[in-house]
Amino acid sequence: MIELKRDRLVFSFPEVHPECRLDVEFQRTLRIPDDGKDYPLPPGLGRFSMEHVDDHAKQVPDAWSTRGGVMLPMYATEALWLNFNANYVEDHETAWPFAIKVAAGKINAVDGEPWTDVLGSKQDYLVVPRQPWLDGFYAGEGLIRQFVAMEMGRGYTVEEQLTGSAEHGGLQIIAVPMRREVFERRFPKVERRTRYASAHEDMDLQMAMPCAPMAAAPDMGLAAGGRMKQEIYDDPYSVEEYAADAASRCYVHLCNSMVWRAITGKSPPHTPPTAREYNNAGLPWFDYESGAKTIEGGNWLDKVESIVGLAKDKGEVALPENHSVVPEQVVKLSAKTPDEVSDGQW
Repeated sequence: MIELKRDRLVFSFPEVHPECRLDVEFQRTLRIPDDGKDYPLPPGLGRFSMEHVDDHAKQVPDAWSTRGGVMLPMYATEALWLNFNANYVEDHETAWPFAIKVAAGKINAVDGEPWTDVLGSKQDYLVVPRQPWLDGFYAGEGLIRQFVAMEMGRGYTVEEQLTGSAEHGGLQIIAVPMRREVFERRFPKVERRTRYASAHEDMDLQMAMPCAPMAAAPDMGLAAGGRMKQEIYDDPYSVEEYAADAASRCYVHLCNSMVWRAITGKSPPHTPPTAREYNNAGLPWFDYESGAKTIEGGNWLDKVESIVGLAKDKGEVALPENHSVVPEQVVKLSAKTPDEVSDGQW
């Protein structure tokens, strides 16, 4: 079962276990410069507003109603990242593990292959809670290309570059929980104790920026933006340990913010600050280290031009405010558990 609660997708699997749940948030963020440099993680600027497609069936394209799911508003060239939060099961003192596949325009964001509902024998998915978030298309070697929204039909999206077609757009997500018997075997019950709640490092900033004039087409897809330091972590389990028969999926439509009001009757959010504005304000960037083994990834993004690269080929200027910056406030994050003891300099 999937529910939309407070602008979060909540995946629940009561047939597996009453506490088998996963929240997925879609975070607004800075668009990092597409300049060939490798940037640390930008902040979260608050969750995107989300609506049920079924609630606006008369206003959205027929294809959206057919696919169902949810929709959220994005400006052209705006960026996003996905935040994953697996439910913590107190009497097992661990979060429930999930395998998550993410695609953009039905192109797998991990390996660039066409979308399937099946977990690949060669890892083509994320492992949550080990993987706390995803900011873009995986380029391998600890780098991703940021998810950046572009209008469909202009040739910029990864989908269009790899397939030659602007058919799907949006994001596609499928969540596959660990089997109950596997979970209980791997993580036996323990005596209850007070849980130490770890904080997710994000920021909720509100920047007043003018809205752009209305546009006609609602469909948005995701293109490959700037390069960012982020790894995809190796699955410590086997594919057979996930309950494929309980998998649940959702189609997330990206609606052009300029037509969001016409569809929903609600105002879209203001555009986010630029990387330069954010950096000049002395606000933090983030560098996350898990210590877990990572997957190699492939060279599939070699077949894809970044937005700036493709715009040069077209003789266009596709990214406004694409100035390079030097992040000065970089906060180090780690996946250290509450029980680990640190060792400093003596």
